[in-house]
Amino acid sequence: MGKKGDVIVGLDIGTTKVCVIVGGVTDTGVDIVGIGSHPSDGLRKGVVVNIESTVNSIKGAVEEAELMSGFEVGSVFTGIAGGHIKGFNSHGVVAVKGREVDENDVKRSIEAAKAIAVPLDREVLHVLPQHYIVDDQDGVKTPVGMSGVRLEAKVHIVTGAVTSAQNIIKSVNRVGLDVNDIVLEQLASSEAVLSHDEKELGTAVVDIGGGTTDVAVFSEGGIKHTAVLSLGGNYLTSDIAVGLKTPISEAEKIKIKYGCAYAPMIPKNETIEVPSVGGREPRKVSRQILGEIIEPRMEEILTLAHREIVKSGYEDLLAAGVVLTGGSAMLEGIAELAEQIFNMQVRVGHPTGIGGLTDIVNSPMYATGVGLIIYGSKDQYKNVFKKGDVNIFNRVTRRMKKWFTEFF
Repeated sequence: MGKKGDVIVGLDIGTTKVCVIVGGVTDTGVDIVGIGSHPSDGLRKGVVVNIESTVNSIKGAVEEAELMSGFEVGSVFTGIAGGHIKGFNSHGVVAVKGREVDENDVKRSIEAAKAIAVPLDREVLHVLPQHYIVDDQDGVKTPVGMSGVRLEAKVHIVTGAVTSAQNIIKSVNRVGLDVNDIVLEQLASSEAVLSHDEKELGTAVVDIGGGTTDVAVFSEGGIKHTAVLSLGGNYLTSDIAVGLKTPISEAEKIKIKYGCAYAPMIPKNETIEVPSVGGREPRKVSRQILGEIIEPRMEEILTLAHREIVKSGYEDLLAAGVVLTGGSAMLEGIAELAEQIFNMQVRVGHPTGIGGLTDIVNSPMYATGVGLIIYGSKDQYKNVFKKGDVNIFNRVTRRMKKWFTEFF
């Protein structure tokens, strides 16, 4: 755990916005003390495509957060997403020395599970333990101290493109900040929006951002499946712009103010004013038409997310249902539409378990940023990627030794 008085900073580099959240570690957990947000135009589908623009966006968000919190930001925990992210399950078996499991045996079992062929252009980002098997005893969370001759570790491994991660690190370093750790975005979001009971009972987190939709499936306290879909709220915006013949910037405002993901919820005779392009007069349009543009696209995104949950093999074990989060989860009617698609209970997840400026960050759009702080408060391994490092990813392996304690 982070020590009382530590300041932890979460940096959520999104496709539509860059968000910096500053938190202070207290006796009871984490207090949010500052937040900064800046429009992002250097990313596409969660991946950095313009370093200069990304650097400027990060700089703007950091300055705003420093102004509000009164702290100078030196290092951050940053999220990673994009279609290049791949997750899969693995397991490793070792013989127990001394017939009693110790921490070294657990580390060796994790290393054995990690011993997989990873292409040169990919890097292991996370090794997330699910549970252990001691001899024939399944479902063990903390095997240390148990008697046995054979230990098996079941883990979930997340890999990503080396270049995508390097570009994120490079952008952050160019602002003059160190990167403490790179965290899968849906893993961070789950820290902020899921309760311990939901992880145990089984639930899926669907984080619908601007450029990507991130899926994570939890069961029995561990993460079982991860996926990143290259679809997000930006597709809704572009559909609205084309359908209503209005500029992209106006389409975004219309989506936020009047958007509804479930057309039957929209009153029949309600109208909205739509700005035109090329200096033409604004037009009055039925809000029903807006709903008919948004609903099919949101249905497509949620259907693809549902397909990922089915692919995980855990669909029937999600007793706690689905939790939607991310900026696009703020759309009116999204939970009602999702319940029809997933055929299970759905709620919209807001950040919980924090103190301080809770009224400001009490929105699904801040779930990843808040989750990065909560993750960072549990993380003891700091300053992995410093500015000036030449071989950034040669340092990744150094942090792997502590993964086995991450969730337990």
